[in-house]
Amino acid sequence: MAERGRALEDLGLTRLFGGYYRDRRVLVTGHTGFKGSWLVLWLREMGARVSGLALDPDTSPNHWSLLALDDVRDHRGDIRDRDAIHDTVKRIAPEVIFHLAAQPLVRRGYREPAATFDTNVTGLINLYEGIRNCSSVRVVVNATTDKVYSESMETAGYVESDRLGGRDPYSCSKACAELVSDCYRDAFFTTDDGRGFALRIATARAGNVFGGGDWAEDRLVPDLVRAASSDRPLSIRNPSATRPWQHVLEPLSGYLLLASALQQNASIAGGWNFGPDQTGELSVRDLASRLGTHWPSLRITSDERPQPHEAPTLRLNSNKAVQKLSWRPVWNIDTALARTAAWYRQQGETGEVSSVDDLRQYVVDARAHGLGWAT
Repeated sequence: MAERGRALEDLGLTRLFGGYYRDRRVLVTGHTGFKGSWLVLWLREMGARVSGLALDPDTSPNHWSLLALDDVRDHRGDIRDRDAIHDTVKRIAPEVIFHLAAQPLVRRGYREPAATFDTNVTGLINLYEGIRNCSSVRVVVNATTDKVYSESMETAGYVESDRLGGRDPYSCSKACAELVSDCYRDAFFTTDDGRGFALRIATARAGNVFGGGDWAEDRLVPDLVRAASSDRPLSIRNPSATRPWQHVLEPLSGYLLLASALQQNASIAGGWNFGPDQTGELSVRDLASRLGTHWPSLRITSDERPQPHEAPTLRLNSNKAVQKLSWRPVWNIDTALARTAAWYRQQGETGEVSSVDDLRQYVVDARAHGLGWAT
């Protein structure tokens, strides 16, 4: 533990985001998931007092278990269980909440629409009701998705003021979650509700994330990794569909920056996009081809069978975050894919997990880019 503490100080991780997270009580819902486990790791490395609330991991192996973060308070529960959520939030008494617990898969949403809405909408309402009875909470960041926008033929990228929508259950449920956040902020938290300050709520819309430690079903990069590792071709659906691809650390830097900024400025509450630069706007086929340059055994074919509807093109315009938060992506698509391929190869060959190394390199590169949160 002492060696870890010295390493944090040497790299200055506890001073990231102006030192906002050091010794702060933070709750991450969905911490056993892919994105949630990376966020918990980052918060822990900054010296936050981190608690998590989630179901058991969906897969084996999984990133959360491999990290073995025994100093994180690990609470298991279903956000659809109102009483359990209220009790857990009250016992933890967090100051900051990052809400990542969700049913996150489009195709599972088609198979299980009722459960998807129950988790992504009713579960969020349960959390907000718990927050109403927990006076310690100051800031909430609700992570949604780039798929909350109503489909448009515009190619410049969705901006935060664009109309919300969703033609599939997952996308629609996340658009509903945006409206629920707006409702609770305006109806209950715009003014002091008795806690001594006005609670600040924002939503964060990221692109398609990837990185080491994801073994989820029906996600492109994990599917490609499994195929490459077993030396078999992968049949991909919708190969021409364009998506905003980014390493998982990119939107997480946005979430962390947004929460710390909300503490200082209530006027920035609302929706925020955190998408990749133009190098990350690729078709499914092109992303697979790029990953193949780092994993020569990777082979793909096209699945020509009819597929459930998914938007043919998704792009995010992150100018608001660039201009008002001074946020920018750090890694281009080639760097992100190279780090991801190396993570999986190292874990597969040696059992070692390089997530901390990736995080620290990301911080070093953010400083080289002159990003204020990293200095």
